[in-house]
Amino acid sequence: MALVRQRRHLTHLTLPLDHVALRPPPPPPLPPQQTAVAPSTSSDVRLSDFERISVLGHGNGGTVYKARHRRGCPAQPLALKMFAVGDASAAREAEILKLAADVPHVVRLHAVVPSAAGGTEEPAALALELMPGGSLTGLLGRLGRPMGERAIAAVARQTLLGLDSLHALRIVHRDLKPSNLLVGANGEVKIADFGSGKILRRRLDPCASYVGTAAYMSPERFDPEANSGDYDPYAADVWSLGVVILELYLGHFPLLPVGQRPDWAALMCAICFGEAPEIPAAASVEFRNFVARCLEKKAGRRASVAELLQHPFVDERDAAEAQRSLAALVADAEQSGDL
Repeated sequence: MALVRQRRHLTHLTLPLDHVALRPPPPPPLPPQQTAVAPSTSSDVRLSDFERISVLGHGNGGTVYKARHRRGCPAQPLALKMFAVGDASAAREAEILKLAADVPHVVRLHAVVPSAAGGTEEPAALALELMPGGSLTGLLGRLGRPMGERAIAAVARQTLLGLDSLHALRIVHRDLKPSNLLVGANGEVKIADFGSGKILRRRLDPCASYVGTAAYMSPERFDPEANSGDYDPYAADVWSLGVVILELYLGHFPLLPVGQRPDWAALMCAICFGEAPEIPAAASVEFRNFVARCLEKKAGRRASVAELLQHPFVDERDAAEAQRSLAALVADAEQSGDL
């Protein structure tokens, strides 16, 4: 197939290094949920109610701050994601988080902060649950080494559980990557940053648009023209998870050589036409097979979330031990530097 094709406008071609965005998982048991600091739809919440402490990072469409609600009870810190005026992703993210309010492994929305001009229809900010372990991107950076398979299995299983519930609500994320997966002190994992997400009104609603981060896009989203006959709106999230899992194992973005700039042409070749990434022989058979089933180029042959939840790599019998392994890494990283 010829690689020369009209160049498209792609957002977020660079690989983010310090995104932080910001619900409790099923067993093993975790600390009780925090009480929301403010009603999620209250019109009397104002931006001035929040004291910004520090910048956590830059999520999809906004800057995220560590903040404190001046009148909140309890007064634990939270994550305050602020949006530019008129940013349509703010209302979209708020709608998705409200719909997914009871979904485990999804970050909790505490409050929608209305803008002066558009009210809650055009939020100025979202007050979100703050995960003490930060993002997986930050965790890898503080550790200074790749993650082991046991901890990765905890990430994979909990993310799959979150996706399973989201997909049941016809929500697709469309921007899964290490910076959008957050970890808690007890090894819990939650999906964050739904600025690129979409609620499918019908099963086959089109969602192959170039939103999200190109480096983590599936072949059918990156090049829909060549894959128009092989389309599943949920399969793209599975591909992205496979890239994330392999990145955690290798310690670097796995689809390009270390140090290569992830520009459009390089990503197009790697994602759509390149060979499957090589997984080190030291990896277990279960890990290698799990990643391979996620990174099947044809969406119709890619494993579903339900199938992957039955995979031996994320066996429920090992879930508690895997989560403890991830919690230990969070503790190690905390010793290495501030979140």
